[in-house]
Amino acid sequence: MFDIYTIIFLALAVFIFLRLRSVLGQRTGRERPPYDPYSAREARRPVADKVVTLPPRPAAPAAPADAVTTRPIETPPTQPADRWKDVADAGSAVASGLDAIVAAEPDFDAKHFVTGARTAYEMIVTAFAEGDRRQLRNLLSREVYDGFDAAIGERERRGETAESRFVSIDGSTITAAELRARTAQITVRFVSKLVSATRDRSGTVIDGSADKVSDVTDVWTFARDVSSRDPNWKVVATEAGQ
Repeated sequence: MFDIYTIIFLALAVFIFLRLRSVLGQRTGRERPPYDPYSAREARRPVADKVVTLPPRPAAPAAPADAVTTRPIETPPTQPADRWKDVADAGSAVASGLDAIVAAEPDFDAKHFVTGARTAYEMIVTAFAEGDRRQLRNLLSREVYDGFDAAIGERERRGETAESRFVSIDGSTITAAELRARTAQITVRFVSKLVSATRDRSGTVIDGSADKVSDVTDVWTFARDVSSRDPNWKVVATEAGQ
């Protein structure tokens, strides 16, 4: 038989059990696991089928080891070694000067220039002998023209006449070329065979020979402003060559 104390303890135990159940509830199998304080230190991961794998980002941007060799590099087009063949030796000062001129004026053609210089040379020598100032003014710089004009004027005051006849132009070689600011300058050495004579008022030859061919060497410098629309070159200096 239960004594009174046992009954009291049993009743108390039942009372406490019912109170705890009403507060804590019953286990259904869906309860969250106990809180783990260390789990908060780990980053939450998304659902597996929504994960998109991305390549890892490097700590600092760096070019691939072969970037220097694989990346295209823009370089100016190279010119053939014989670019100035028959005009100037490769690697010479003249070739470098011509390179500078063609860089400023891409349409420049050295061989075409030499052909034009030969024609101008013959025209100027002939025009000087004939006293054709108009022709000279178109082909000479102001300073050179003034010198030619003075010589013609002195000859006219003395009553003298001059005559020149080209037999041939045996050589026309570029000896110097450069670009000064926007002005291209090219010096040409001419070697020619010429018949020339100067006559006094009576027609007597007082200088040169009317029938003898002479070898003549002249060194002339031509110049042109490459920024100008005028395509003509003018003689800016003349001297007798050896």
